[in-house]
Amino acid sequence: MSTRLDILATPIAGLHILQRKPIGDSRGYLERLFCMDELQPLVSGRRIEQINHTLTMGRGTVRGLHFQYLPHAEMKFVQCLRGEVFDVAVDLRSGSPTFLHWHAEVLSGDNQRTFAIPEGFAHGFQALADECEMLYFHTAAYCQEAEGGLHVQDPRLAIHWPLPITGLSHRDTEHPRIDDDFQGVEA
Repeated sequence: MSTRLDILATPIAGLHILQRKPIGDSRGYLERLFCMDELQPLVSGRRIEQINHTLTMGRGTVRGLHFQYLPHAEMKFVQCLRGEVFDVAVDLRSGSPTFLHWHAEVLSGDNQRTFAIPEGFAHGFQALADECEMLYFHTAAYCQEAEGGLHVQDPRLAIHWPLPITGLSHRDTEHPRIDDDFQGVEA
């Protein structure tokens, strides 16, 4: 069987990159964004429940770091359709050997990469270009009461954002910084 998606490991267990393999000719290309059969090792009985599309206008803007608590925890498949972003996932899983470690990937409209972020991770990104469009596939619908977030400039995370942060929503500025009582989340 010919696959259109390669599943690549990252340094954090459970966190993956999907390398999409477009088929192209002089007319353009066809690209598989998601395939339940090919992604079965990652999806493992989950279903896509929601698809979101975002547009971030300004270079330097950061969105995040967001997650959902159980029972609304979600796996996300995140891809950049236009522009370029520095996409970050932070391990919040209680008891994980990589607890509070982060991993980032550059996603762009040109590199055909998707970040596969499982439950128990916070997610955010910084736009590296103006007018970045992102597409998210979620295994759970958004639930405001289950929403959690971490401050993108938390010194305990020490995320090395590539650009100065020029745009942060009011909601994201209000996310707490991690204190000694934070034990993570159940995934």
